[in-house]
Parts: sequence; structure tokens; C-alpha cells
Amino acid sequence: MPEGPIIIILKQELQQFKHKEVIAANGYTPNLDPDILVGQKLTDIKSWGKHLLLCFPKFTVRVHLMLFGSWRINSRGKNNASLGLEFPNGEVNFYISSIKLITQPLDEVYDWQADVMGDKWDAENAIEKLLAKPKAFIGDALLDQKIFSGVGNIIRNEAMFRARVHPQNLVGNIPVKKLHEIINETVKYSFDFLKWKQAGTLSKHFEAYEQETCPRDHIPFHKADLGKTKRHTYYCDVCEVLY
Repeated sequence: MPEGPIIIILKQELQQFKHKEVIAANGYTPNLDPDILVGQKLTDIKSWGKHLLLCFPKFTVRVHLMLFGSWRINSRGKNNASLGLEFPNGEVNFYISSIKLITQPLDEVYDWQADVMGDKWDAENAIEKLLAKPKAFIGDALLDQKIFSGVGNIIRNEAMFRARVHPQNLVGNIPVKKLHEIINETVKYSFDFLKWKQAGTLSKHFEAYEQETCPRDHIPFHKADLGKTKRHTYYCDVCEVLY
């Protein structure tokens, strides 16, 4: 699943279409009639975690790439697009994506303080939300988009490794100081992810995700689908502390 930094990159790539009018639209999404987009001007492009938000005067189109989604700019894939938009200066096509029409003001739909890469991110707000879930595994909590919007499996594995915290810790058992450290590492890694992805070197910097051996203790990583989310987890029993 594309994580928050990928959506930031997509948002940057789409800036060329900002303030342009849609001259043609197509797609097989059941949640939106593409014809309503024709003649509409793209007034802004925003993101909230894993959601790309295409803003028009009276509504917003939300694009969620889900697990296997992708996009193409000024080219087309072999399969039909979930949504395709043509502008006077080019086109964008989204594949295997969830498309949704939002008619409410975005401030009523999204908690901007939860977006770990957003300008309004609030770490103290995240702490409060974590402390309200003392029985949750920290590995699951990091994937809760209401707390850490944009965090996916790569970021959560790497952040836990950086913070030296075991993924099967219950939130309520982790010292508050360590929770702050986990949050800080999650945000820092999100921006490192963006930098490395833009440079084409992301996988070269993985320390835990999809790795065989702990670079600190030089012993094999444990690999398991843990927590209620059952996502692939890579962890070291020596340096990642279980409180």
C-alpha cells in the first residue's frame, strides 16, 4: 500500500494540472460519474495521509490507491482506469484505486492534526489518542490512520526499530517518554522515506523492513504477522524492548 510520502510525491507531480480545466474524464468507479468533472477547474491538490484530494469549486475527489493502486501521467496502462482526467496540458490516470466524491468542507471530514507529514500535525494530540488505547499493540496503533495518518507498514517497522520498541508492547505498558520517542521517530522516518524515495534509494536504507539480520545485534530478525492487523513485522528480541 502506498504510504504518505508516496502521496506527497504524487501531489507534487500533479501540480502541473492545478488551475487547469478538465476537458475529458473517464473511469469505471461506481462512486462517481466522471462526466460531472468535465468543465470543472482543479482549484487545489491536497493530501491527508494516504488520501489524495483533488479539489474543485463545489466538491473534492478523493483518490485512495489502496493496496495495489498506481497512476500514470501522460500515458495509459493496459487496463481501464479507475479514474482518468484529461487537461489541456496532459492527463492523469489512476488504476486499482478507490475513488470517492466528497461534498462536505474538508475541514469537516479530516483531522489535519493526525497527518504526520502535514503542516498541522500535532504530536501531543497523538499522545492523547495513544493513551486512550492502553490495550492496543503499539504495532497496530502505528497503523491507525486516525492517529498516524500516512503511516504504513514500512514506516511503522522502521520507526519501532529506531525507537528500540518491541511491536507486541501494549501501549499502556510503554513509558510516556518512550511514546514520545516513537512518535518522533515515526515523523522523522516519514520525511526520510520521502527524501530517499525521491532519490531512488529507499530500499537501500531499510534497517528492519524485509531485512534478514539485525544491524545492531547481528542476529536473525523475527518475521511474523502480528497484532490484529496481521501485517508483516520484522523485529529483534534483543534491542527492541518488551516492557
